[in-house]
Amino acid sequence: MKTKRIIPCLDMTEGKVVKGIQFVNFRDAGDPVQMAKIYNESGADELVFLDITATTQNRPILLEVVRNTARNISIPFSVGGGIRSVEDVRQLLFAGADKVSMNTGAVQNPTLISEAAREFGNQCIVLSLDARKVRPDRWNVFTDGGLKDSGMNAVEWAKQATTLGAGEILLTSIDQDGTKKGFDVELTRAVTHAVTVPVIASGGAGKMEDFFDVFTKGNADAALAASLFHFGDLTINDLKKYLESKNIPIRKTYEK
Repeated sequence: MKTKRIIPCLDMTEGKVVKGIQFVNFRDAGDPVQMAKIYNESGADELVFLDITATTQNRPILLEVVRNTARNISIPFSVGGGIRSVEDVRQLLFAGADKVSMNTGAVQNPTLISEAAREFGNQCIVLSLDARKVRPDRWNVFTDGGLKDSGMNAVEWAKQATTLGAGEILLTSIDQDGTKKGFDVELTRAVTHAVTVPVIASGGAGKMEDFFDVFTKGNADAALAASLFHFGDLTINDLKKYLESKNIPIRKTYEK
């Protein structure tokens, strides 16, 4: 089994970190750069920044937040939200992001994935896939911050995107997001079985056992959480100690 990654997610809007439930009812969680520094020092393997209103507000990501983060942390981080062009990808990478994730822009223009991958390499391009269950064994891709049903089959879109050049998938279950009822293991397993690139499971983490389940039953390569870490329900060190006790390979960033 490959080493598994633990990734805090910083959902941003108007320069602040927020967290909601099923993509609505957001509450303030803090300053993104300060939170990134804390996670950098507390054992996170990577960070994910998502500007959740950049697309719906038709504006670019706040590049200054990306620059300040890059100056203050040493772990890799990816940035997404409002990515519409190869130039958007270039600006984020030049600002210090290690990877760029795209959702709505890629659905509207799939060649954006291949063009960006050709320009910067597959390892820099992440497909951010927000999915909701629409019937048994079927999840659809949702865009525009989870507001619009694209009608696309999420598993088939994951396969197509990796063929186009996406080097990783950030898979978020809208149904589970913010509920703390556990990851959507069924959705995660469906996608991990369909693609060969790493898959980050997102949406629903509520306890340590949820991470164990999504790694062992869902075959996720990484697991992402937000409110669970932001509001002190669980520390990354405690989570990593638990996973190690369960023989899940993790990057040791703590002292026993």
